[in-house]
Amino acid sequence: MGLQPFQLCDEDLTPAVAKALAREPYLAVDTETMGLIPQRDRLCVVQIANSAGEVVLLRLSRGVKQAPFLAQLLMAPSIEKIFHYARFDLAMLRYHLGIRAWPVFCTKIASKLARTYTSKHGLKDVVSELCGVELNKTAQSSDWGAVHALSAEQLEYAANDVRYLIPVRHKLAEMLRREERWELAQQCFQHLPTLVELDLLGFSNV
Repeated sequence: MGLQPFQLCDEDLTPAVAKALAREPYLAVDTETMGLIPQRDRLCVVQIANSAGEVVLLRLSRGVKQAPFLAQLLMAPSIEKIFHYARFDLAMLRYHLGIRAWPVFCTKIASKLARTYTSKHGLKDVVSELCGVELNKTAQSSDWGAVHALSAEQLEYAANDVRYLIPVRHKLAEMLRREERWELAQQCFQHLPTLVELDLLGFSNV
């Protein structure tokens, strides 16, 4: 059983969706939350995209503490998980669901190391330059807590936040190798779990 172009799941991935995603070498992942502080703000949505641009959006109700199929997928060593600003998403997944996603590629870190000719490293700017697509970010600061009543605009925003991450990853990887910064990027990614641990313990400024 394959994936639909856009698919909704509630509380955890279905076995069929998890099986289909587990075949992928790369998965783009993002989260939508009620705010920026894991200890205070709820994790509401986890969205995942594959190389074909097929998106799965997982809606999490208040009180959900585990998502076993999602955890197995995000911790699979054979799949590289691609985030933009991985530090935040990894902290949210770790704090709310106990998931230590790995291995990871952070397109924000990669952009800062590769695109040194600009100071614009937000997802909108990176996707615009590398993919020629203008993302609509108007739903970014909106109420994600009503997970079963998300608007069409919110669903589109969530899907687009992961739909272009894999091609962005590949283009940034080419640039990093060309500029001889690939190994440096890998060292930065390896340090992310330590940064997440420090953030969750309140040592964000270390």
